[in-house]
Amino acid sequence: MSDAQTTQIPVTVLTGYLGAGKTTLLNRILSENHGKRYAVIVNEFGEIGIDNELIVESDEEIYEMNNGCVCCTVRGDLIRVVEGLMRRPGRFDAIVVETTGLADPVPVAQTFFMDDDVRSKTRLDAVVVLVDAKHLPLRLKDSREAEDQIAFADVVVLNKTDLVTPEELSKVEATIRAINPAAQIHRTTRAGLALSEVLDRGAFDLSRALENDPHFLDAHDDHDQHHDHQDHDGHHHHDGHDHHHHAH
Repeated sequence: MSDAQTTQIPVTVLTGYLGAGKTTLLNRILSENHGKRYAVIVNEFGEIGIDNELIVESDEEIYEMNNGCVCCTVRGDLIRVVEGLMRRPGRFDAIVVETTGLADPVPVAQTFFMDDDVRSKTRLDAVVVLVDAKHLPLRLKDSREAEDQIAFADVVVLNKTDLVTPEELSKVEATIRAINPAAQIHRTTRAGLALSEVLDRGAFDLSRALENDPHFLDAHDDHDQHHDHQDHDGHHHHDGHDHHHHAH
C-alpha cells in the first residue's frame, strides 16, 4: 500500500434486506469495546434501536457513542456528511455506510470516486452484503435487487445459518457463488463474525466493478435514478445501460 492509501480512511458500504442482520452488525460496531473508532452513516438512527445509555452526546445528525464510535444520519447529500466527519477532531479507523433495504449499492460506492476531496481522503474498502440464509432463495425469485447486491459485493455475510439445514446452506452458498464467484463468503449466526472480516479488508476491486458496470466511473451516471423508476407493479425501468450483465 502506498502512503496515500494508508492515510485514506477505508469505507465499507453495507447493504442487504431488512431482516438479514444489518442492524445487529451495526449495533455491534457501535457498542462493542473493540478499541477502534468507527463512523457509521445510516438513513434512520431510530431504526437501529441503539440503547440510549450508550450515547454520550448528540446533536441533530451526529451521535457520539461511549465506545468512541460515531453514528450519523444522512439528510440529503452523502458527500456533505462524509466531509463533516472528516472535519471532526481525531481520525476514524473506518467509515461504514448503510444502504436501505432495496437500495442499489452502486451509487453509494460511486460517491467515493466522484468527489475529489472525498476521494483523496477515503478509499472504498469493500461492498458488504448481508443475506438471510433461509429467505434468500425467495428474495432472489422476488426481485432483481437481491441478485444485483450479491453481484456487486466483495464480501457476502451469509447470516442466520442456524435456521437452515446443512443441505439448504450448501445450496444457498452455491447460488451465491454462481452469481458472484469472486466474493468472500462468511457463514454466520446473529451476524457474529469478527468485525475485521468486514472492516478494513482492502477487498474492493475496481476492475471487477467496471466489469460488472462499465459506467461505474461515469460522473453523470443515472444509477441513482434506478430505484425511483418503479412503476406500479413494482418493475424497474432501467434507462440506457444497466449493470446487470455479469461478465466473468
